[in-house]
Amino acid sequence: MALQPAFPSFSCSTPEWAYDVFLSFRGEDVRQNFISHLYDALCQKGINNYIDEHLERGKEISSVLLKAIEESRISIIVLSENYASSTWCLEELMKILECREMNQQIVLPVFYKVDPSIVRKQKKNYGEALANYKDKLNDDTKVDSWKAALKEVASLSGFHLKKDGNEYEFIHGIIQLVDSKIINQTYFEVANHPIGVASRVQHVYSLLSIGENDIVHMVGIFGVGGIGKTTITKAVYNIISSKFEGSCFLKNIRQTSKSEYGLVQLQETLLSDILGASWVGNIGQIDRGINVIKNKLCYKRVLLILDDVDDWGQLKALARNRDWFGSGSRIIITRDQNLLSNHEVDATYEVEKSNHYKALKLFSVCAFKREKPLDDYMKLTQRIIRYAGGLPLALEVLGLDLRGRSIYEWESALEEYKRIPHEKIQKILRMSYDGLRESEKNIFLDIACFFKGVKVDYVMKILDGCGLCPNIGIKRLMDKCLITMDNSYKFGMHDLLQDMGREIV
Repeated sequence: MALQPAFPSFSCSTPEWAYDVFLSFRGEDVRQNFISHLYDALCQKGINNYIDEHLERGKEISSVLLKAIEESRISIIVLSENYASSTWCLEELMKILECREMNQQIVLPVFYKVDPSIVRKQKKNYGEALANYKDKLNDDTKVDSWKAALKEVASLSGFHLKKDGNEYEFIHGIIQLVDSKIINQTYFEVANHPIGVASRVQHVYSLLSIGENDIVHMVGIFGVGGIGKTTITKAVYNIISSKFEGSCFLKNIRQTSKSEYGLVQLQETLLSDILGASWVGNIGQIDRGINVIKNKLCYKRVLLILDDVDDWGQLKALARNRDWFGSGSRIIITRDQNLLSNHEVDATYEVEKSNHYKALKLFSVCAFKREKPLDDYMKLTQRIIRYAGGLPLALEVLGLDLRGRSIYEWESALEEYKRIPHEKIQKILRMSYDGLRESEKNIFLDIACFFKGVKVDYVMKILDGCGLCPNIGIKRLMDKCLITMDNSYKFGMHDLLQDMGREIV
């Protein structure tokens, strides 16, 4: 078994690349034609490029150029006829491949009127240039490292323009792929106030067994609405997506699948995100989409996030079996606990409410722009934290709502919250309720209004007498984290969920 790699550094801010694309090329071959056209096309697409404008180059690659390579998201290497005749180009190539290994930089070779086999096997001009270096430099180690680099880059997937090829169409194809790579590698905004997120992300990361590349691993995440499931999956996606051949984050699956062609749309998004510009198909039907996903992705190592899944039909259409995806793929599914168990995921994680310390810190940052409340507001802050019950969504919404207001306004707002739950909070919490069957809604409302803290056996008898089929209904409510059962077999429910139920009634 492979060792689990150390947890990478976590940040909720989006990492900044200085450049989208670094262009490596032999100026004498392509600067005045191909490169100028490619550079202009990239700029017109809004893609930020680094191009070395110095026509006169020294023997050693400059520190400025090395830094530009390190700070580029993608490197395009234009392997023209005389590329190998420049030691500068070869040193650039070595640095680019180092960044590919260390920083997961994307490397796209462009074989400009040169057959890839000539580069890979170092024939013709490439072979002659390397033979000359061996005679002139008297440094076999350096020359051998250049040979290995050329062999490596020639083995990567890229673009080949033949001598009679259409240069305009060729550049258009490069632009399409680069643009899709940039969009796919643009990180998600995780949270404005990421307090308590890192430890949860680390827990999920450990469940994914990233070091084991011989299996497809599925992990499920569940918890009450507003607890931070989507926030966690976005942070995990940002950290690990670059380690895969393709990645896709499908958000709001429950809501999207309600529309007539919702599942087909989700299937097409999945294929488009992972395959990029190479996918131009039109599925049309769910059953066709199932086979297309299997056929296209069964040899591809992918990361797939299925967020807010609440029905077996959604999983069946998007990720029914592990063999749909290549070895080493990782699938993360959020929402319904029973669905996760039936799908036989490898591990599950229940996101629990924030403890008092983290809740106080999160609320204070939102309400006061500092990690502790103002002294005069301490008692009111404690009351609001008890009301929010450790729910990050509620803590953030209420904190921002009360920021800059007087103590009298706080007291008035707190009384109002108890009578009428905050609209933004209720909207999120109600999603789970709206997905219930009518009998399950009735059970939820009965518990919210009458039976919180009451013995389960007693409640079950009453509900059964009302013809509400509580055995299955109660289990469904627990799977959706709408109710709980404590060690003394009494029903529990988050205070905000109880308020929502009473407001519905």
